[in-house]
Amino acid sequence: MTSEDLSTLGALLLALAVIVTVARLLGALARRLKQPPVIGEIIGGILLGPTLFDGDLTAALFPAGIRPALTDLANIGVCVFMFLVGLEFDRALLRGQGRIAASVSLSAIALPFALGALLALHLAANHPTHDRLAFVLFLGTAMSVTAFPVLARILTDKGLIDTPIGGLALASAAVDDVLAWSLLAAVAALAGAGGAPWHLALVVPYAAAMLWMVRPLLAKLARRDKGRANWLTDAAILLAVATGVLLSAEATEWMGLHLIFGAFLLGIALPREGATRLRHRALPWIERASSVLLLPVFFMVAGLKVDLSAMTATSFGELTLILLVAIGGKFLGAYTGARLNGIRPRHSTVLALLINTRGLTELIVLTVGLQLGVLDQQLYSLMVVMALVTTAMAGIILPFIYPEDRIREDKAVRESRKPAHRST
Repeated sequence: MTSEDLSTLGALLLALAVIVTVARLLGALARRLKQPPVIGEIIGGILLGPTLFDGDLTAALFPAGIRPALTDLANIGVCVFMFLVGLEFDRALLRGQGRIAASVSLSAIALPFALGALLALHLAANHPTHDRLAFVLFLGTAMSVTAFPVLARILTDKGLIDTPIGGLALASAAVDDVLAWSLLAAVAALAGAGGAPWHLALVVPYAAAMLWMVRPLLAKLARRDKGRANWLTDAAILLAVATGVLLSAEATEWMGLHLIFGAFLLGIALPREGATRLRHRALPWIERASSVLLLPVFFMVAGLKVDLSAMTATSFGELTLILLVAIGGKFLGAYTGARLNGIRPRHSTVLALLINTRGLTELIVLTVGLQLGVLDQQLYSLMVVMALVTTAMAGIILPFIYPEDRIREDKAVRESRKPAHRST
């Protein structure tokens, strides 16, 4: 190893130390302010980006020689996160309220999508793109996103996770996730994410094979391996999962979709029954590596592409329009869908506010758009601000709309309506 290689390695290790430290500190600060940690982590990425000090701090901490390695780690982090999202997708959420959840989710996607597409026609003049149709569809998709994992964290922190409105919000977000990723897959294919055109014809057979061939096979293997718990088999499972995530991601990248879809598909394909060791022994290691190292690197790489230092009056005007469309479209769509299903006005308002949460999911969508050339850097920066605002506002506004004493009252009413069980 040459002295230049050692210097690059040292710079990379220093950068990783800075990234992890900043992410932990600002994530903890966000938690103290009763915000999801992802808020602080994203802000950390922006603060270490070119927005401050004319980019001098960025250049010093993250020299050009280590940025490709950081980008690779960020891509791995996104793949692991999307695998976990697919793995945690619980179809049981839809039992008993699937119709209402689907109705709310559809209205919460249709309206912001339509408004986002109209806004794209206005923004196209200042943000030229090589594919106008892909730009319009992408902006509509970006306005439609809900962050299922961040929403689950907010519901837990606010004591809403075991309430009817919390369950409906999670179910609606789950349907929203599937629809949003499907829309993004279509936009990625239209924008030419890579691969020959005929490769796209393999996407549907690949997804079908993962769900109806790979999933039953993995379930059978999990049942056969039940009861053989030791560190060696745990390590083998961890290695197999990591390899599977990367191979599935590479497969969809080769087909012409973004690599995140392959990771998401593998998460969906893993069996829920029988895979207890993966969930209780191997999975915590994957989640820890993702949250402590890989996702903070993703936030940093994303932050390096956000530059708010050159904001003009036109930029502020565009940001205002983006916020109005993102917040108003999602809120009105979800509220209308909830009211049409007979949900009370207060609970419909709470649901519409929760569904507005975008968080990390939005950041992943925006990163895909930037990589595909659908977004330019300026519009990407404005959309990241929108993601932060829509994620933070739920924690700020919710206590005024649905205070803790009202939550306790609703829980008490729900408990009183449960049928009494006879003692035997």
